[in-house]
Amino acid sequence: MGRLVPKDNKWKTSTLGDIGFWAIGSGFPLLEQGSLTGNILFAKVSDMNNLGNEKFILETNNTITEETAKRLRVNVHPSGTVIFPKIGGAIATNKRRILVKPTVIDNNCLGITPNVGVSTEWIYLLLCGIDLSKYQAGTSVPALAQSVLQRIPVMLPEETEQHRIVAKVDELMALCDQLENQHTDAIAAHEKLVSYLLDTLTKSQDAADFNESWQRIAANFEMLFTTESSIDALKQTLLQLAVMGKLVPQDASDEPASELLKRIHVEKAKLVAEGKVKKSKQLAEICDDEKPFDLPIGWEWIRVSEVAKLITSGSRDWAQYLSDKGAKFITMGNLSRGSYELRLDNMRFVNPPNTGEGSRTKLEPFDLLISITGDVGNLGRIPENFGDAYINQHTCLLRFFTQCQNRYFPEILRSPMAKVQFNEPQRGVKNSFRLGDLENMVIPLPPLTAQVRIVAKIDELMTLCDTLKSRITAANQLQQKIADVMVEQAVA
Repeated sequence: MGRLVPKDNKWKTSTLGDIGFWAIGSGFPLLEQGSLTGNILFAKVSDMNNLGNEKFILETNNTITEETAKRLRVNVHPSGTVIFPKIGGAIATNKRRILVKPTVIDNNCLGITPNVGVSTEWIYLLLCGIDLSKYQAGTSVPALAQSVLQRIPVMLPEETEQHRIVAKVDELMALCDQLENQHTDAIAAHEKLVSYLLDTLTKSQDAADFNESWQRIAANFEMLFTTESSIDALKQTLLQLAVMGKLVPQDASDEPASELLKRIHVEKAKLVAEGKVKKSKQLAEICDDEKPFDLPIGWEWIRVSEVAKLITSGSRDWAQYLSDKGAKFITMGNLSRGSYELRLDNMRFVNPPNTGEGSRTKLEPFDLLISITGDVGNLGRIPENFGDAYINQHTCLLRFFTQCQNRYFPEILRSPMAKVQFNEPQRGVKNSFRLGDLENMVIPLPPLTAQVRIVAKIDELMTLCDTLKSRITAANQLQQKIADVMVEQAVA
């Protein structure tokens, strides 16, 4: 206090208890509650949260008449009283409100009615600058005691000085609000511009159109990609370009994807004959409505089940096998949004049976895991040398044929195109994505050599994006640190 305007010897040292008198709360019998026809407001802590009561208590959920106030012998406090919570977790919210009408407060509230020569707005400002939770006592139910609060030291300027300080704070707060609104508007406009320009890449009709759109972005790259959200949008666009065949050049000498499919069909037939996999159901032909864009020559539209050796999920019976050690037990919490890296910071373990679930859902290297309830579409890919691991019923296991175990398919399934398909058929309160939905998902299949080029290019560009994002984060942290130091010096 006192740093916004010059401080002189007209300021006095005082205490919170000496600048006003306490506004004490009153009990409010349940039978008396619910009336809105009285001329006296009855304020509770919950009324501080009502729309319109952000600073002043304008309306309350209960009122009483003067006759009821006399009968209940409650304290009616005048306008200008500043109130705050005094019991429970609400203390830590540090809410302060000003009464503008004769009001009774309940016994979970406390307040200060200013003395003559003390401004209500000054007391409000003063209380907003004090963290009252530092003065609470009690563990199970914290509370504020008047005997403690009244000894809090404060500096009190003359009344004219109080008004000057309040006016200056109001002026600066209005300026802060204006700057915040301008900043919010600027961010929204920036995000809209980034989205529009990135969309021109994915919606380009030919190579010339694509190059023109990219040149427009490249010329303004430093201006466009200045926030973490803009980098995230760029990443999603790169993935979408990858699935559309626009991220790397096409090579006419690539063996077409149709040949890869033939080899997969041969491998599948062999495994079916050996009894190692079940014979696939007849798949519906992919219609034109399921093809959101045209593919390059040599690519094919396929359903996920055409390249999957196994699609299954865990069961509900794992609770009896949970243990402090043993095989890893992968749940939805270990999967990632926007990535397929497993999160291993909160790993659970099981000692599985030797049959049934112990064999059906045992994970292998390069298996792709997908969440199929709740937050559908989170991913996790099993690395080599991961050890024994299993899944629960909320997680789907997608195991690819040998020739499809590269990282092209995990990249495809974290793309915007895949997210649309994950979101479309979700059902029920908890959202559920059935195994049949995954089997029928439509994805592009490039030639095998093109898949390798696509993954390499994604790795290269994602690394650059992450580097740029880390620089933005570091710059923002530095700006915040400088701002904090300046504020500390200003109020020292």
